[in-house]
Amino acid sequence: MLDPKQFDEMAKRFAEGLPAGVRDFQQEVEKNARVALQSAFNHMELVTREEFDAQAKVLARTRERLEALEARVATLEGGEAGAEDTPKSE
Repeated sequence: MLDPKQFDEMAKRFAEGLPAGVRDFQQEVEKNARVALQSAFNHMELVTREEFDAQAKVLARTRERLEALEARVATLEGGEAGAEDTPKSE
């Protein structure tokens, strides 16, 4: 999620761009803009770069473990298939 200070800065820049007559309501506009921006960003379900990188590392580790387990299962299934092919002595 974005830092609340970034929302404040974006709201302030937005309010500064307003005409002089509207600047009297700057605090109210800043507050409303901050709420609107925060709501829009929350709706988009954005994540920070750090959160994304952490999840990418988790995914890479999980993929490696899955590939290792798939290879192990293939080896075990190959061993069982060979055991089934040999006749049992009764």
